[in-house]
Amino acid sequence: MLDNNAPSTIFIEDMEIGMVRSRGKTITDRDIALFAEVSTDHNPVHLNEDYARDTMFAGRIAHGMLTASLISAVVGEQLPGHGTVYLSQNLRFMAPVRPGDLLEAFVKVTAIDHAKRRVTLETHCMVGNTLVLKGDALVLAPSRKFD
Repeated sequence: MLDNNAPSTIFIEDMEIGMVRSRGKTITDRDIALFAEVSTDHNPVHLNEDYARDTMFAGRIAHGMLTASLISAVVGEQLPGHGTVYLSQNLRFMAPVRPGDLLEAFVKVTAIDHAKRRVTLETHCMVGNTLVLKGDALVLAPSRKFD
């Protein structure tokens, strides 16, 4: 599995079922604070340890969409990469991500429609051996014919 975080583009003509790319990132307090600012989601379960300690999570957690954004990074930077257009993304949040966790996002090609330039992707995120997010995406992949 490739995990070098280097930007790339894999044209639809070069894609194969089963291709996988991944990206890892340690989620920091700063990431959570910046995401709160950008998204305007200031839920105290993300920002206030005293509040979050009394919730079902027993402490602060990262925004679910911050977790999902690492999938977007893989799709936009590696598989398929630059020039990709998101058409849809389904997400199911399985477990919380906490400040300090090393989050790893994985994207796998599961179907290719060359005629429509559409690629179906299996997407998931892990913290260690824990599945924290799973889903699938449909994207419009870059093509040499339109480059």
